[in-house]
Amino acid sequence: MEFMITLYSDESVDIPSPGEPGFAEMMAEWMTFNERLVEGGHWIAGASLSPTNTATTIRKTLGQVPALTDGPFMETKEQLGGFYLIRAADLDEAIAFASAVPIPVGSFEVRPVAFRPDAEIPAG
Repeated sequence: MEFMITLYSDESVDIPSPGEPGFAEMMAEWMTFNERLVEGGHWIAGASLSPTNTATTIRKTLGQVPALTDGPFMETKEQLGGFYLIRAADLDEAIAFASAVPIPVGSFEVRPVAFRPDAEIPAG
């Protein structure tokens, strides 16, 4: 099965930038996690997103011209910061991977993928 894990955290919390103390250690945790997914055959895709101040929201209303606004859809304490698209045997395995994401504070939504046009269809 395929699952989407969306990563939410407070982007106002300072994290080390390249060249700052702690950056290499932080990235090592992420690389270890990513390697675990890749080596186990679970990795499909994943990415970190730019901050919400770079977002553009498009709102469509039936019969109206789509409206564009700068910024995220709504203001929240936690912002969508990235995602993983993974293969897992079941929801329990997907939850275990989400629980291992190296963000010290945040929330992660795990959802089965209902349809993906280029997905590999398991035999059987």
